[in-house]
Amino acid sequence: MIIVMKPKAADKNIKAVTQYIEANGLTAHLSQGEQVTIIGVVGDKSRLSTENIALLADVDRIVPVTESYKLANLKFHPEPSVVKVGCTSIGPSTRTIMAGPCAVESNDQLMLIAEAVKKNGATILRGGAYKPRTSPYSFQGLEEEGLKYMQEAGKAFDLATICEVVSLEAIEAAVKYVDMIQIGARNMQNFILLKEAGRSGLPVLLKRGLCATIDEWLNAAEYIMAEGNPNVVLCERGIRTYETSTRNTLDLSAVPVLKERTHLPVIVDPSHATGAYRYVPPMAKAAVACGADGLMIEVHNNPACALSDGPQSLNFEKFARLSKELDPFWKLAGRN
Repeated sequence: MIIVMKPKAADKNIKAVTQYIEANGLTAHLSQGEQVTIIGVVGDKSRLSTENIALLADVDRIVPVTESYKLANLKFHPEPSVVKVGCTSIGPSTRTIMAGPCAVESNDQLMLIAEAVKKNGATILRGGAYKPRTSPYSFQGLEEEGLKYMQEAGKAFDLATICEVVSLEAIEAAVKYVDMIQIGARNMQNFILLKEAGRSGLPVLLKRGLCATIDEWLNAAEYIMAEGNPNVVLCERGIRTYETSTRNTLDLSAVPVLKERTHLPVIVDPSHATGAYRYVPPMAKAAVACGADGLMIEVHNNPACALSDGPQSLNFEKFARLSKELDPFWKLAGRN
């Protein structure tokens, strides 16, 4: 449930409500706007007497929350969240572009790519050091060595950094080098990994599972947030359907649905969704137009020789062209 306080409720009365909630063994989460304060209640609400709460000073009304995800729910946090990532932020007014190679291949390669994406509007450098691949014989990543390269490139070009993690060991290594960790589609419902990500202290990008519903996705985010980490960003990367013309089917309708249900920022990954570089620019523009807070785009200095996902990667020229073409879309979306 959520407890809506009256406009300009006294601090002592807000504190009295939270103390009553916590005294009954539940957790209170405050969301304070300019006029109204909302108190979210997490736990077994059968322990609380709503009649008693309604009698407390400055309580306006009590609203039940039927969805199983509470912390990620827009009802709990009516204002859109802004997530700080290193030297940048992701939120309702930002132009966020996460760009870089699918896999970190060498230090020289990553430096070259970091320079190019920074020059053309990227704010976060992406790169895979741990690669969960369908085939065990595919390139699996450089692991901690790749994380070190990420840190060096990020510092050299004033970029925040993000890398996917696949295990507790990977998280423990990543926190030493990068600004944000990513939970990939295959691990969206790896609940032990989600909990560890929540305890990591780093912001988390949570990709949608291959066949996950939006409710399942938001509940996965709830696992991270329930560990005390509110800094979660959702990433739509396409879902598996019967269509085979693209690698996945990019569900852009998920963006406005999420904006209606959650306060968390939403990123779209047109590279993994389509699997083909020629489809990335139109889908990136569509993502911005429908309200996405940012994009994740794979960029490689030589896609034909990439060790991972070359066909969906943009070269430097194509990325620079897309960056310019996106400018009017960002402006129309109010992201100046």
